[in-house]
Amino acid sequence: MTTIAIRGSGIAATGCAHILTQAGLRVATEPASRPPVPTILLSDPALALIRGVFDRPDLFADHPCIVRRVVAWGGAPVVVPHGAVLASEDGVQAVLGVVPGDGAQGAVDFTIHAAPPLPTGNLHIFGERDAVAAKVRLRDPACAQEGRIEAVANGWLFLVPAGPGEGWLLGVGGTIDGLLGQSGLIAPVVDAVGAASTPFMAAPRIHLPLCGDDWLACGTAALGFDPICGDGTAQSVREAILAAAVLIGISEGGDRAALLTHYQSMLIAAMRRHLALCAQFYATGGQGDWWRAQHDALMAGHHQCTGLLAKLPEPRFMLDGLRLVPRALAA
Repeated sequence: MTTIAIRGSGIAATGCAHILTQAGLRVATEPASRPPVPTILLSDPALALIRGVFDRPDLFADHPCIVRRVVAWGGAPVVVPHGAVLASEDGVQAVLGVVPGDGAQGAVDFTIHAAPPLPTGNLHIFGERDAVAAKVRLRDPACAQEGRIEAVANGWLFLVPAGPGEGWLLGVGGTIDGLLGQSGLIAPVVDAVGAASTPFMAAPRIHLPLCGDDWLACGTAALGFDPICGDGTAQSVREAILAAAVLIGISEGGDRAALLTHYQSMLIAAMRRHLALCAQFYATGGQGDWWRAQHDALMAGHHQCTGLLAKLPEPRFMLDGLRLVPRALAA
């Protein structure tokens, strides 16, 4: 294996390119354009992962921080500590930079697809719900350092600051105006709602299969997480680490089929855990038909992932830093 093509422009693609280049492999990049996410909430675990991969311990230290969440989820509002920084996706990419590489025009030995389309397979979606985002004006200065999340009758709302006096409001399950009309926590602190974004998918999803003999899917091309858990960015970084470790292992003469099977099983297991966590939220957010339908779809997806994992062998590898080693040696 001498040349690895990477299709995509997000955090997963950038992370793969960085790790593989650092390992001495030749990378051919092929950017893929898509509308950028207006704001990314980088939790402390996600930030630690990114800083570790890119060896940038001070990354985003000067960005706005969230220090608490106010949560109204099936009951009275509660305040919980929360550590995260806010950044736009364009800003994240600008800071991380794109690893220079040849365009993926000549022959390549392997392709990492961090953007659709994928060579084969189908997308499996667990639920029917879209999200929309809108810029809002904040009435309460306390909102500058807090996130607010609220379950309402037909969906949920998530508010984060976006600069002095402004915020981004995410609505899932309906229109922003319709959800605000059911809100008791977020509606009182926002006004001057701007134009809503084009709706985008908020239900968890997985592309199957996740790999072939000479390709694998990574980032949101592989898995899409429900924004309710706030773990999507960290998952993309984890996938980049694992994908790069698989490719390094193959380049060093490792068992290609075993390494790719390990990659697929780890990502299916990650989706299974995510579906179980989401199901807890949708079981407690509301009692209406919308909430029950989303919960049932999540549990059906969890059952599907359980069945897929039952057909796969037990994991044979463990990550040791940025490399995979046989479990027997790790033990």
